[in-house]
Amino acid sequence: MAAEEVTISSHIQHHLTNAKMCMTDSGLAFNKACADSGFWTWNIDTLAWSIGLGLLFLWTFRSAAKKAHIGVPGKFQCFIEMIVEFVGDNVRDTYHGKSKLIAPLALTIFVWVFLMNLMDLIPVDFLPALAGLVGEQAFGMDSHDVYMKIVPTTDINMTAALALGVFILMIGYSIKIKGVGGFIKELTLHPFSSNNTAMQILLIPFNLLLELIALVSKPFSLALRLFGNLYAGELIFILIGAVGLMQLPLHFVWAVFHILVIVLQAFVFMMLTIVYLSMASSDNH
Repeated sequence: MAAEEVTISSHIQHHLTNAKMCMTDSGLAFNKACADSGFWTWNIDTLAWSIGLGLLFLWTFRSAAKKAHIGVPGKFQCFIEMIVEFVGDNVRDTYHGKSKLIAPLALTIFVWVFLMNLMDLIPVDFLPALAGLVGEQAFGMDSHDVYMKIVPTTDINMTAALALGVFILMIGYSIKIKGVGGFIKELTLHPFSSNNTAMQILLIPFNLLLELIALVSKPFSLALRLFGNLYAGELIFILIGAVGLMQLPLHFVWAVFHILVIVLQAFVFMMLTIVYLSMASSDNH
């Protein structure tokens, strides 16, 4: 029984480990050699899959745009137009400022996050096993030392990077619309205010603390919500994969339900991004 538990535990741990690359004194190192490398460690599987899926998004939508013509569109063109119109409607209903960036940004976030989430539906043993086979046959590596996480949004580094990008845009839009002085006033003169100057000065530290917490919590909520939902879903897929030959029917059942999570989390990330940027672009607190 103990051996079985160790086997299942190692199976789960292997699937939850990213392929890593780092720089050591002797040059480039990978995986276990990066255990003590500190901050400057790259999760190369997350980078490869996220960049590849981003390029797939750009190529697909660019191809659709180039093939667009007056007349009855084909099925592929209709599908792309439905996505663009869906995102555009949500931007018009939610974003109350004026910016040419918001709609393309929302479309990119929705489709890119959806594609990254969609990788969760690929059987968890397929691509890691293939990577292990390639590592063993082509490079003479132990297949157990070859790692491959194919769902970028199950890596907190990826979701945090997306949220950080949104956070930088929030700060940029706030300063652009309100100016540096207006942005500082927003952080220091709200939510508590007073007509008495001395009292207002005393309230500044409390306002600043509350506003900074509210400001920083937005990217944190974006990153952790997406990561938590996809990580939990991936963990269930891995547990299903540990049952052996019965994993495919169980995988299918869970995948049907998980499709809702995949789409919903992409939509939520997009909508919260639009809402946060709309709040940052508003002149009123």
